[in-house]
Amino acid sequence: MGTLIINNATTIDGAFQAPQPEPNGWLRLDPDSQQASLEKWQAADAMVLGRKTYEGLAAVWPQMVDLPGLEAYARQMNSMPKYVASRTLTAPLDWNATLLEGELADSIAGIKARHEGNLIVTGGGELAAALIAQGLADELWITVCPYIWPTGPRIFDALPAVPLEHIATTTFASGVVRLTYRLGPPD
Repeated sequence: MGTLIINNATTIDGAFQAPQPEPNGWLRLDPDSQQASLEKWQAADAMVLGRKTYEGLAAVWPQMVDLPGLEAYARQMNSMPKYVASRTLTAPLDWNATLLEGELADSIAGIKARHEGNLIVTGGGELAAALIAQGLADELWITVCPYIWPTGPRIFDALPAVPLEHIATTTFASGVVRLTYRLGPPD
């Protein structure tokens, strides 16, 4: 049975949308946290994406295979299976992606049954909120970058109360902190 993991980077105050690397943005890309992130992606079985995240990533990652420092990420991102939740897209999809059909809970149950490893949901928008609110997500991996960022939406703004069980904290020399939690049922 696969484990569905919401994985996101955020600032201290919860900004998450379209992170841009320093020096013009808040995303801190230090070698240690990047290596740890790559290892988690390499251990994953598949990605689960909402439409907006799918369209954004599919437009970028196929062109990144030759960029120094990103080759391993690009190989992993481009080769792994992707499952896309959308009410507007139609099959077939590009970028090794499959459109989820039917109710979200049924689709996620089917994906979990087909995979033994980690199923990573990247992004903190509508899909992540729906997965958490419906009790479908198993874990939450949040990479917190040491910034307070004044603009943009905040991660998990519209969610009900959800109890979390702490699994691990990893602190990197750059000040980046990775928090790992198991999700309980929403209140």
